[in-house]
Amino acid sequence: MGLNEQISDQTTQMHLVADCAKLIDQQVAAQGGISGLGLKAAYGAVKGIDPSYISGAIQRLLPDALTALDPIWDEGVLTGDPVQHLIANRSRTADQLLSLTDAKVEKTNRAMLRGAYGKLRNAAKGYVENAVPGLAEILGTHAQA
Repeated sequence: MGLNEQISDQTTQMHLVADCAKLIDQQVAAQGGISGLGLKAAYGAVKGIDPSYISGAIQRLLPDALTALDPIWDEGVLTGDPVQHLIANRSRTADQLLSLTDAKVEKTNRAMLRGAYGKLRNAAKGYVENAVPGLAEILGTHAQA
């Protein structure tokens, strides 16, 4: 059974989206240095345009993200621990997720969003890789709910 089927309940999806939004807030807040300032500024700009944009984006990306992560998750199920498998394969997990956001941002008509994402895209993989353990734990909690 794929992640979409395991996380098909709307209440579970709402909790998963809220947990992911909180994870993103925490990941952004934890960034330091000049690149961290840039990330925080871009994130703040996106949230300033629409405070619900992050949650909405997660909700819109969720079905595709779960489908994209299914092969890695399923491999982990076969090894007995899908959460640890995602973490151990964080680079691959990040690539799967970023391929989705790349495609979505490319199609948006919000120039400010495209510009902010474009400036941060090169560093994005590292940020996403750092967030994979938290994401894996969130998925593990909600997929087993």
